[in-house]
Amino acid sequence: MSRHQYDLVQCMKQPGTKIGLLCLLCDGKCPICDSMVKPTRKVRVCDACSFGQLANRCILCSSHLGDNVEHASAAYYCFECVVEEKHREGCPRILNVGSTKADRRVARQIKS
Repeated sequence: MSRHQYDLVQCMKQPGTKIGLLCLLCDGKCPICDSMVKPTRKVRVCDACSFGQLANRCILCSSHLGDNVEHASAAYYCFECVVEEKHREGCPRILNVGSTKADRRVARQIKS
């Protein structure tokens, strides 16, 4: 979850066995603190976030990863989040889009 966007809501359910996936734009980011250094532990997502329509989407920005997940990479927690045990808090999938993306979408709809 981004440090500078406090309106984003994470799932925070009990993580399951499925690995969280990131798109090419979010590749390398820690889902908790957005740092791109020392990826240490793979991200696990809950069962509700790993099936159905959410299975082929990025856990941070919800962009589509393709039908066969060809545009995806595994998500990792950074070393600092592992040491502080933030990786044990729950499923890190972002559930809402945030106010900046929603405002951008509304402005685009008004223009057209």
